[in-house]
Amino acid sequence: MAFPTPAPPAGTAAVTSRRPFRLAVPPVSGFLRPRLVAVCVALAVATFLVLCWGVSVGDYPIGLTSVVRALAGQGDAGTLLVVRELRLPRALVGLLTGIAFGVSGSIFQTMTRNPLASPDMIGLTQGAGAAVVAGIVLGWDGGLGPQALGLLGALVTGLLVYLLAWSRGTTGYRIILVGIGLSWIFTSATDYLVAKGGRFQAQAALGWLVGNLNGRGWDQVTPLALAMAVLVPLALTLGRLNRTLQLGDDVAAGLGTPVQRVRFTLLLTGVGLVAFGTAAAGPIAFVALAAPQIAQRLAGTAWPPPVASGLAGALVVLSSDLAARELLPATELPVGIVTGVLGAPILLWLLIRANRAGSGG
Repeated sequence: MAFPTPAPPAGTAAVTSRRPFRLAVPPVSGFLRPRLVAVCVALAVATFLVLCWGVSVGDYPIGLTSVVRALAGQGDAGTLLVVRELRLPRALVGLLTGIAFGVSGSIFQTMTRNPLASPDMIGLTQGAGAAVVAGIVLGWDGGLGPQALGLLGALVTGLLVYLLAWSRGTTGYRIILVGIGLSWIFTSATDYLVAKGGRFQAQAALGWLVGNLNGRGWDQVTPLALAMAVLVPLALTLGRLNRTLQLGDDVAAGLGTPVQRVRFTLLLTGVGLVAFGTAAAGPIAFVALAAPQIAQRLAGTAWPPPVASGLAGALVVLSSDLAARELLPATELPVGIVTGVLGAPILLWLLIRANRAGSGG
C-alpha cells in the first residue's frame, strides 16, 4: 500500500521525482528517489575522503594514497601500524557516532514532526552526562567506566521520558515537553556535581561532557559497531511506519499503523543509537539536531531521510574532529567544542524559521 507523502516544509524544494520499482525476489516494491540516492552517494564519498584525510594527519604525516592502501592492508609495517592500530579506531568511532546521532535525530524529528526534536533537546545526552559525572564525583560507578555509565544514563532517561509522557498513550508533543523538562533537571544536577567535585574530578567530568574522540580505541569501536548493526537496520525498517505518524495519530491508525507500539519501538531505537554513540564519544553537541536538517535540505524530501542523515552526521563529526586538531597549533580541542560552534547558528536559524511559520510559540 502506498501512503500519502506530506508536503515539504516551507523553504525546501518540492518533493523529488519518484520512480516506482518492483522486485520479484525478494518481493519488494516502492519508489526510487534519484536525488536522494545522489545525495547519499555524494555524502558517502565526502565522508570517506574526510576520514582518510583525518587518518593522514598527525605527528607522522602520511599521504592520502598511502592511507587508502593501508586501509586495504597494503604498505610497509610502520604505515600499517600507524593507520590501522593508532589512528583508524579514532576515525571509526567518529564515523559510527556521527551515523548513530544522525539516524537518531531523524527518528525523533520525523516521529514528533518537529525539526527541533533531537537527543540534545529532550534530555538523553544530559541524562548520560549526569550519570557519568555522578560516577566520577560521587564514586557511584560500581566498577563501571564512563562509557558504561553514559549508556546506562541515556537508557534510563529515555525510559523516564516515555513513562512521564504517557497518558493513555504518548504523543510527540508530550515527549518533547517532558524531555525538555528532564534535560534542565539533569543539566542542573550536572552543574551542581561539577561544582561540588574537586579540581581533578571536575576536569575529568568536563573533558567527557563536551564530547571527545581523543584516546579512542578498538574497545570503543567494537560495542558501538555491534549495536549499530542491529539498531540501524531496525530504524530503516521502521522508516515507512514512522512517516505515517507525520499524518497524525488518527490518520496513521486508520492506515493500519499500530501507533503506540510503533512510537515506543522508535523511541527505544533512537535512544539506543544515541546511548551507544554517547557511551563511545561523549555527548557531542548538535550533531543529532543539525545532521537531519542538512540531509533534508540537500535531498529535498518532506522528512529527514535516515540514511542521508546518518551520513551527514558522520561527515559533520569527522570534519569537526579534523578542524579541532588542525585549527590551533599544538592544541587538540575536543570535537564537541567545534560541533557546538557550528550547531548553535543552525539552532537559531531553525528557531527563527519556526517563529516565522507561526509554530515558534
